[in-house]
Amino acid sequence: MGFPAVQEQLDIIVGNVVEIISVDELEQKLLQSLKTGKPLKVKLGADPSRPDLHLGHSVVLRKLREFQDLGHQAILIIGDFTAMIGDPSGKSKTRPQLSAEEARENGKSYFEQASKILDPQKTSICYNADWLGKMGFADVVRLSSHYTVARMLERDDFERRYRAQEPISIHEFLYPLAQGMDSVHLKNDVELGGTDQKFNLLVGRDLQREYGITPQVCITMPLLVGTAGGEKMSKSLGNAICFNDSPADMYGKALSIPDTLIETYAKLLLPQQESAVIEILGQINENPRTAKRSLAKQIVASYFSQEEAEGAEQHFDQLFVLKKAPDNLDLVEFDQQSIPIIDLLVTLGAASTKSEARRMIQQKSVTVDERKIEELTENIELFGEPIIIKAGKRKFFKVAAKKTVD
Repeated sequence: MGFPAVQEQLDIIVGNVVEIISVDELEQKLLQSLKTGKPLKVKLGADPSRPDLHLGHSVVLRKLREFQDLGHQAILIIGDFTAMIGDPSGKSKTRPQLSAEEARENGKSYFEQASKILDPQKTSICYNADWLGKMGFADVVRLSSHYTVARMLERDDFERRYRAQEPISIHEFLYPLAQGMDSVHLKNDVELGGTDQKFNLLVGRDLQREYGITPQVCITMPLLVGTAGGEKMSKSLGNAICFNDSPADMYGKALSIPDTLIETYAKLLLPQQESAVIEILGQINENPRTAKRSLAKQIVASYFSQEEAEGAEQHFDQLFVLKKAPDNLDLVEFDQQSIPIIDLLVTLGAASTKSEARRMIQQKSVTVDERKIEELTENIELFGEPIIIKAGKRKFFKVAAKKTVD
């Protein structure tokens, strides 16, 4: 296929970008690609230490999709080998290492989830254990000779830990070198990453030069702040909206973000929906709540469908505006005619332990047919018509005793 004009490509590529190292080199690569008809090889490394992708990952994945749409080759690397080292980026202590089996297992669903944004037919996927795992000790020694300790300590997180006299394991120095060898092996033209990956990306650029390969252009993207504000989105911090969330959960979580994040979320998560972004930005000053609802619906529609986004909005309104239970609850039947409320909550999965169930009751967040439960020892009668149990803000259950046959 033909490529758009270089300036047209640049206008798209620079959108939402934090830094390009360097723009001049990228322009030259695009010009050469246009002349030869050969697409650029654009690499994105994926850390499989956690198997679930969240909207923070989508920021850089959408940039990779833009390169695809411009006609270039997208390469998604599952870092199953580097995950065994543990990326120290932004960490104040050594990260736990994964086994080869854990890393490969976590990486299995990565491509499937990323394909919600990327064109799977135009995406090359590979695992860096396929080449890093074949390196011998002599190869690692030669690789290490290309970088100094002083250069490694220029990295912010290493420098902070060194000054604080906190331990830095030698294997952590090998992580950016190993990631850089991915670029040497693939001879890619461009590498994408979040701002926390800048050091690693630059190491790849340096190593390509050391190995006689034209250095890659490094493009860094902003880190998406989590739903609570403050810290970057992370599943471990409980502030993430995940690709595999249900439409209803995705919608509800998007509505929970602070008003100050509406503009950022719209621009970073809907980069190819200019008209929707303009509409949302126009609603912020007039009515932030309306803007947030529009944003939440657009986010859900981009991962599911417009119909499911409408359904998620209706579901939310029924639960939190009208405060009614969903219409499609499955009936859970019990053999007994009555059951202690704490046992009922645990059996239904509304609470993982009896202690959690007690806390929920003490916090007055459990209702039976809209009646708040206040006694920890209350028995719930199950005979007769089904009853609705509500636990917290989002969990509803329809329960009844099994009907006996005369």
